[in-house]
Amino acid sequence: MKKIILLHGAIGAKDQLLFLSEALQQKGFEPYLFSFSGHGKMPFQSEFGIAQFANELAAFIAEKKLQGAAVFGYSMGGYVALYLAAQKPNLIGKIATLATKFDWTVEGATKEAGMLNPNTILEKVPQFATDLKQRHGEEWKQLLAQTALMMQEMAAQQLLNKEVLRSITCPVLLGIGDSDKMVSMNETRTIFETLPVANMYVLPKTKHPIEGVNVALLASVLEDYFNRI
Repeated sequence: MKKIILLHGAIGAKDQLLFLSEALQQKGFEPYLFSFSGHGKMPFQSEFGIAQFANELAAFIAEKKLQGAAVFGYSMGGYVALYLAAQKPNLIGKIATLATKFDWTVEGATKEAGMLNPNTILEKVPQFATDLKQRHGEEWKQLLAQTALMMQEMAAQQLLNKEVLRSITCPVLLGIGDSDKMVSMNETRTIFETLPVANMYVLPKTKHPIEGVNVALLASVLEDYFNRI
C-alpha cells in the first residue's frame, strides 16, 4: 500500500481530513494523520510557525518510518510540506497541495490576521467560536493570536521565495478551487511555473474551506497523481 501523510491547514486539525483519509484507504492508500502543535488540543511548543511545523512533520516521518512517503497538504499544510522539501531533499516523495496561499503581502496578512480576532468571532459568528473551542480546547483564542502573528511573519520572511522554490526537486501537484476567495489562480500558476517539476489542477465549484471540498473527486485526483510513475 502506498503511504500518504495528510496535513491540515491553519486553525484546523487532523479530524478535518478523516473523510479524505477514508476515501484514500478505499483506493488502496495507507494514510497517516497528525495535528500540528497548538492545533487539535495538541500542546503549544516554544515556537509556532512554518519552521516549527516543518520540524514536527520531519519528526513524524522519522517516528513512523515514512521517508519517501507521499504528502498531501491542505492550505498551510501544503506550505509546510514544500518548506520541508526545500530544507531536507529526499525526505518526502511527491507532494500535492490544495488551497495553499503563497502570495503573502503585509497588507494581505494584516487583513487575514484581522479576521482572527476572537472577540469579533464570538460576537458575529458564535457558532464558529463554538467549533473552534470544541476542536482546539480552551486555548483556541491563543491559537488565533499565534496564527495571526504567523501570517504577518510569513509576509515578512517570504519563506517560499523563488530561490527556495527552485531548489525543490520532488514532484509537486498544486491544487486550487475555482471559487477560492483567499487563494488566487494567478499566485498558484506563478508557483507552478517556478517549481522545477510541477503540475496543477482546479476543483470546480470549490471554495477555500476544506469542509466544502468534493472528497470523492479530490481522492480520485490524488489517486491518479500519486500512482502515476
